[in-house]
Amino acid sequence: MTHSSFANESPHLSPRDNERLEYLGDAVLQLITAEYLYKHHPGASEGELTQTRSAMVNTNTLALLAEQLDMGAYLYLGKGIAKGGGRSLKSLLANMFEAVLGAVFLDAGYDAAYHYYLNRYRSLPSPAQDENFKGRLQQVAQERFGETPFYDSEGARVGNHREYTSVVFAGAEPLGTGHGPTKQEAEQEAARVALEKLTGTSSAKAVAKPARTPRPRSPRAPRTPRVAALPPSDGNGVASQPPAVEPEAVPGEAPEAVPEPVAETPEPPPPAPKRSRQFGEPLE
Repeated sequence: MTHSSFANESPHLSPRDNERLEYLGDAVLQLITAEYLYKHHPGASEGELTQTRSAMVNTNTLALLAEQLDMGAYLYLGKGIAKGGGRSLKSLLANMFEAVLGAVFLDAGYDAAYHYYLNRYRSLPSPAQDENFKGRLQQVAQERFGETPFYDSEGARVGNHREYTSVVFAGAEPLGTGHGPTKQEAEQEAARVALEKLTGTSSAKAVAKPARTPRPRSPRAPRTPRVAALPPSDGNGVASQPPAVEPEAVPGEAPEAVPEPVAETPEPPPPAPKRSRQFGEPLE
């Protein structure tokens, strides 16, 4: 089997890769699992059938089937991916199994491919689990937040290996972070962490802010009587009149009305002399 990295580096040895066979094998695998589940689970609903099929064809299941056949030893890889441990990557092994299934379909037909896959699937030590965390998270996020989650993924080289980090969001708040050798595995890990946060012990709901406690108010100080301004002195330093002190208001009694000073009405100015409209001269 030939990976695209080897075909790009050594086109004179193998100008073609296995991506077209992977495409064909993926379609054949979907049909095999759909027919098998439809016949052997007559009472299952559409959602249950889809969930079980997802478990039968996910990356972990196909990689496990490829490891049982030691397919990694028969894969041509580019030098960089081979040094980085590409033969043990689950995504490459799963793609390789799909390519082999597509080749079986072309060589021997649908029935041979049907039994080739199911015989090996039944030989697994434990039943496959649905590890489509991204699909489950999308359902939970839409029910709880009304939004579809999206992923922000970046890759970085760590030694001879390449590691991806993915953060899943539903709105502006991050829900989970995942790491993995491939972008798909990092996103699945981020979705798994987010599901544990939303459905496990941690709650993703917004926590209400505690009510503010009122501050105690200090009692007001008693009011002091206001002292009127001192009149100007007579030049000898003696005030002409003693300062007037305003009486304190007694509760329950109406304060005495103080008459307001009456403003003097200014005398009207004398009327201006009448002048002629034509020449402006005063009229007698």
